[in-house]
Amino acid sequence: MARRSGHRRGDRWYGLVVALIAAVAFVATLNLPVGPGVAAEGEGTAAATPAPARFDCDVAAITDGDTLRCADGTRVRLHALAARERDETCSPGHPCPEASGAAATAALRRLAGGLAISCERTGRSYDRITAVCWTPAGEEINCAMLRSGTVVVWDRYNRQRPLCQGTALS
Repeated sequence: MARRSGHRRGDRWYGLVVALIAAVAFVATLNLPVGPGVAAEGEGTAAATPAPARFDCDVAAITDGDTLRCADGTRVRLHALAARERDETCSPGHPCPEASGAAATAALRRLAGGLAISCERTGRSYDRITAVCWTPAGEEINCAMLRSGTVVVWDRYNRQRPLCQGTALS
């Protein structure tokens, strides 16, 4: 009988060890990278694999006044700018321009819609690359959007990598 009791105690220990190993394995898998990271222009965590500093973008769509999509699927958020959302709101904690989101979207569409632009990566914001971009003629799109009056500069990020370098804002 004593042997049977010891056997049950051994089963309990075996079960505890298996549960502990399973718990450690589960926690370990939660910390494994599963794709590109999200480092922010203020949001998310550090990127697992940095994108090239310079890249070309064939603009396929304008999402809103500060975001566009390249033909290869890359989403680009214009560095250091804030525009109203499509529903005309401003996100909490973000600078908020007076101009409408529709006006900002139209301005970005006029500047970059359908063009092959070049961009300089500055970071990531959620699932978008943040970047300063230029038209084929060499005009800085971020700076042109500021001049349009439809977006405002986000000082926090502009201090990290200033817009309109070598150009007056007015």
